[in-house]
Amino acid sequence: MFLVTLVVLMIMVVVAARSVELQQKIAGYDTQIASLGAQIEAEQTRAEQIEEFGKYTQTKAYVEEVAKDKLGLVYEGEILFQEDN
Repeated sequence: MFLVTLVVLMIMVVVAARSVELQQKIAGYDTQIASLGAQIEAEQTRAEQIEEFGKYTQTKAYVEEVAKDKLGLVYEGEILFQEDN
Protein backbone atom coordinates (compact mmCIF):
# COMPACT_ATOMS: atom_id res chain seq x y z
CA MET A 1 0.00 0.00 0.00
CA PHE A 2 2.87 2.35 0.84
CA LEU A 3 4.48 1.71 -2.55
CA VAL A 4 1.27 2.52 -4.42
CA THR A 5 0.87 5.76 -2.46
CA LEU A 6 4.48 6.68 -3.19
CA VAL A 7 4.03 6.06 -6.93
CA VAL A 8 0.82 8.14 -6.99
CA LEU A 9 2.57 11.00 -5.16
CA MET A 10 5.50 10.86 -7.59
CA ILE A 11 3.11 11.00 -10.54
CA MET A 12 1.33 13.98 -8.97
CA VAL A 13 4.67 15.79 -8.48
CA VAL A 14 5.67 15.16 -12.09
CA VAL A 15 2.27 16.33 -13.37
CA ALA A 16 2.44 19.46 -11.20
CA ALA A 17 5.95 20.27 -12.45
CA ARG A 18 4.91 19.82 -16.07
CA SER A 19 1.83 21.94 -15.44
CA VAL A 20 3.99 24.83 -14.19
CA GLU A 21 6.26 24.42 -17.22
CA LEU A 22 3.31 24.52 -19.59
CA GLN A 23 1.87 27.61 -17.88
CA GLN A 24 5.18 29.39 -18.41
CA LYS A 25 5.16 28.42 -22.08
CA ILE A 26 1.60 29.69 -22.42
CA ALA A 27 2.60 33.02 -20.87
CA GLY A 28 5.51 33.28 -23.32
CA TYR A 29 3.23 32.50 -26.24
CA ASP A 30 0.72 35.12 -25.08
CA THR A 31 3.49 37.70 -25.04
CA GLN A 32 4.58 36.63 -28.51
CA ILE A 33 0.99 36.86 -29.78
CA ALA A 34 0.68 40.41 -28.43
CA SER A 35 3.96 41.39 -30.06
CA LEU A 36 2.94 39.90 -33.40
CA GLY A 37 -0.44 41.64 -33.19
CA ALA A 38 1.34 44.97 -32.77
CA GLN A 39 3.58 44.19 -35.75
CA ILE A 40 0.53 43.32 -37.86
CA GLU A 41 -1.10 46.65 -37.00
CA ALA A 42 2.12 48.51 -37.84
CA GLU A 43 2.42 46.74 -41.18
CA GLN A 44 -1.23 47.43 -42.02
CA THR A 45 -0.67 51.12 -41.29
CA ARG A 46 2.45 51.06 -43.44
CA ALA A 47 0.57 49.34 -46.27
CA GLU A 48 -2.11 52.05 -46.11
CA GLN A 49 0.56 54.75 -46.25
CA ILE A 50 2.19 53.09 -49.25
CA GLU A 51 -1.18 52.83 -50.98
CA GLU A 52 -1.88 56.53 -50.32
CA PHE A 53 1.56 57.45 -51.64
CA GLY A 54 0.91 55.34 -54.73
CA LYS A 55 -2.28 57.30 -55.36
CA TYR A 56 -0.44 60.58 -54.71
CA THR A 57 2.23 59.72 -57.27
CA GLN A 58 -0.48 59.53 -59.93
CA THR A 59 -1.55 63.14 -59.33
CA LYS A 60 -0.49 66.26 -61.17
CA ALA A 61 0.72 67.83 -57.91
CA TYR A 62 3.31 65.08 -57.47
CA VAL A 63 4.53 65.45 -61.04
CA GLU A 64 4.91 69.20 -60.55
CA GLU A 65 6.74 68.70 -57.24
CA VAL A 66 9.23 66.27 -58.78
CA ALA A 67 9.72 68.49 -61.81
CA LYS A 68 10.49 71.50 -59.64
CA ASP A 69 12.62 69.77 -57.00
CA LYS A 70 14.64 67.32 -59.04
CA LEU A 71 14.64 68.79 -62.52
CA GLY A 72 14.47 72.50 -61.68
CA LEU A 73 11.60 73.09 -64.11
CA VAL A 74 9.22 76.04 -63.71
CA TYR A 75 6.11 77.30 -65.45
CA GLU A 76 6.49 79.81 -68.24
CA GLY A 77 6.57 83.29 -66.76
CA GLU A 78 7.29 82.03 -63.23
CA ILE A 79 10.02 83.94 -61.42
CA LEU A 80 12.40 82.21 -59.02
CA PHE A 81 14.32 83.95 -56.29
CA GLN A 82 17.56 82.58 -54.90
CA GLU A 83 19.22 83.48 -51.62
CA ASP A 84 22.67 85.03 -51.65
CA ASN A 85 25.09 83.27 -49.34
